[in-house]
Amino acid sequence: MTRNSVLKILNPFMAVLAVNQAVTAIFSDELSPRTFEFFHQGGGAILLVLIACHFTLNFDWVKKNYFSKQAEVRP
Repeated sequence: MTRNSVLKILNPFMAVLAVNQAVTAIFSDELSPRTFEFFHQGGGAILLVLIACHFTLNFDWVKKNYFSKQAEVRP
């Protein structure tokens, strides 16, 4: 499986989990503590793992854009 194929799967999952974080934070008062813990804290942990995977898969881009040996000189 190519890197782009993995990212096409990974990115939508990250988007869903990011929305999950926002929704559970907004409605935290209406959720039971156990439900909140499952969705918000559990989803946050999974989101952090997916962010690490996303960063790893895109590390070549990060190196090229942020750690290049030549510093750009802007006029």
